[in-house]
Amino acid sequence: MITKQQYVEYLISTPINYTCTNLAEHLEGESHDAVSDYLERDKQTARHLWELVEGLIDNCPEACMIIDDSVHNKQYSRSIEMVKLQYSGAVGGLVRGIGVVNLVHTNGEDGEHYPVDFRVYAKEADGKTKNDHFQEMLIRAVIERQIKAKRVLFDSWYASWKNLKIVHRLGLMFYTTLKSNRLVSMSKESGYIHLDEITWTEEMLKNGIIVKLKKVPFKVKLFKVVATNGDIDWVITNDLDETVISQVAQEANDLRWQVEEFHRELKQLTGSEKCQCRKARSQRNHLACCYHAWLSLKVQAKALDKTIYRVYTDLFSDYLRAELRNPRIIALQPI
Repeated sequence: MITKQQYVEYLISTPINYTCTNLAEHLEGESHDAVSDYLERDKQTARHLWELVEGLIDNCPEACMIIDDSVHNKQYSRSIEMVKLQYSGAVGGLVRGIGVVNLVHTNGEDGEHYPVDFRVYAKEADGKTKNDHFQEMLIRAVIERQIKAKRVLFDSWYASWKNLKIVHRLGLMFYTTLKSNRLVSMSKESGYIHLDEITWTEEMLKNGIIVKLKKVPFKVKLFKVVATNGDIDWVITNDLDETVISQVAQEANDLRWQVEEFHRELKQLTGSEKCQCRKARSQRNHLACCYHAWLSLKVQAKALDKTIYRVYTDLFSDYLRAELRNPRIIALQPI
């Protein structure tokens, strides 16, 4: 009988082929059906991930939580449940795939980030939107799991007035971006205007401005962050302290890239997009095991003071060294 440990270790060790057939071929006495049956009968969830990661995070008020979603590309699949057409930032357009919303914890330092919760986006199955998952994961993190991080980072997709209100009510500070068509009011007399209609002075660019966001019952601080290439990010926070200036807002917003780093590593190192099983339960279990595999690589990388990619490639470097010392296939020599 296949175990979770065997499946996770297979995900870590196989370089290309992540199919049930390939695993069965490399396990003595096991069949393809045994592997597929494991994925269909087991029920791995985000709770199992939390049990593994709870003791690893730096649970302090200075830490942050980042919420973002990712699409696991299944563009060549036509019979896999939960696969549907949805927007993928990785490809910059629509792609057939399985969407997942992730909650990642970071202490703000490079490399020190861990996924603490995730939700598969399958509205047809559970009726929940990505914003529903956003709210449920955040409430669970703060109320049930007592995660102490005071800042929450997310992009404009999740910056709805309902989400902002929930974050604020939980006593958390949010840093998020807005789209330029959002309406804000600088005073009762001026009424609501679009973000790109505001005239900015040097002082405003440095210190931000206090504005009222439509449908949000509390004021926020707005920053116009201009990148070197001219791109503009409209960043808002409910932290109105005068020490929160443009540089602080920009640094907080930049931390969101850690979740993108996690998404890339999960896909490239664990085969999260490669499972060909058709059943939704099999796909859910495969994804949960991929999180476990990533976490195992992460812990090993930290222990060895290496990058997670270096730990992964070292597995195959050992094989190459062994083959060079004692090759099983000898290069053909001229007669």
